Amino acid sequence: MAMDLSSPYSPARSPATLAARCGSPHLVLRRPRLATVRCSVDAPKQVQVQGRPAAVAAEQAPAARKECYGVFCTTYDLKADEKTKSWKSLVNVAVSGAAGMISNHLLFKLASGEVFGPDQPIALKLLGSERSLQALEGVAMELEDSLYPLLREVSIGIDPYVVFEDAEWALLIGAKPRGPGIERSALLDINGQIFAEQGKALDAVASRNVKVIVIGNPCNTKLDENRAKCQLALKAGVFYDKVSNVTIWGNHSTTQVPDFLNSKINGRPVKEVIKDTKWLEEEFTKNSSKGVLIEKWGRSSAASTAVSIVDAIRSLVNPTPEGDWFSTGVYTSGNPYGIAEDIVFSMPCRSKGDGDYELVKDVAIDDFLWERIKKSEAELLAEKRCVAHLTGEGNAFCDLPGDTMLPGEV
Repeated sequence: MAMDLSSPYSPARSPATLAARCGSPHLVLRRPRLATVRCSVDAPKQVQVQGRPAAVAAEQAPAARKECYGVFCTTYDLKADEKTKSWKSLVNVAVSGAAGMISNHLLFKLASGEVFGPDQPIALKLLGSERSLQALEGVAMELEDSLYPLLREVSIGIDPYVVFEDAEWALLIGAKPRGPGIERSALLDINGQIFAEQGKALDAVASRNVKVIVIGNPCNTKLDENRAKCQLALKAGVFYDKVSNVTIWGNHSTTQVPDFLNSKINGRPVKEVIKDTKWLEEEFTKNSSKGVLIEKWGRSSAASTAVSIVDAIRSLVNPTPEGDWFSTGVYTSGNPYGIAEDIVFSMPCRSKGDGDYELVKDVAIDDFLWERIKKSEAELLAEKRCVAHLTGEGNAFCDLPGDTMLPGEV
């Protein structure tokens, strides 16, 4: 997934600007401000639902930002609870598009401790729309019924300025899917506007250290890397855990570049294990991005996308194994590969497990790989021009060379 962990925070890299650039998803760390993490809830006993416009909420419900859902309105104190003394401080996770299919898989993984760990209590802040508010209540009810000990708070609403308050992680899943007759350029504009508005809300009310991952179409997901690993494992006749150092370079489109040059199987270069060069150069790339699942399933992936989001977060909150790396879309500024500056581009990264990342420098790039990287770079530069009006870089001018949306995304 694409991320930007640039520091110090500057207006040029505000979440509003970053979220508008949806050629890849990204993650943002912002400068700390004086704020506290609430480890207890002081909420009304009756069930209340967020979601009113900010002005109405402020007028009719002064304590709107303290609202919660159902059983999660119960007051508790982590320090006073004997069972929770060894737990970490509560982490606030906001999810947009929380009533959608991807979220329906993701939220339960977050609440169970699978993502942040078995000693990490979590507060879920769920953002929906007016149309999905009833479904969002249903999601909250299912979370209640699941009895997750680590899930200490749930709030729902349709106003990002309320839902995103003090968020430390923001997972932006809610976006318009591509429908009949919608060109990629139009989708960039529509969803770019959605992410830009959410970015403004995050800038106003979220934690200064908030990490933002944009998943909505047409942004990258770690799913592309997982698919590439699967293809290499199948071809080599090994299990997935034998495949390492896989990188997806570039954009989430048919120009994306699965890197077999640097990938390894059982610690050996892929080209030493898989001798079929034609398959690597042609079928491997096609199989990593094709929409076969959509043809079989009748819709785009949801469960595997949720798994890939989990993988992306865990790759940041756990140290990268020695000698390995993961790929994620990040800002290219200062990159060591010669890729154009100031775009969001998937590249190989490592993490110390502190939520930050660093680019891997010791990667080989041959002529075949470089030619394909440059093609994806050109597409992302063109996409950036398509949303120039959202990023404050002038009037938009869309000159995409062709429709490179992945198969099945129509």
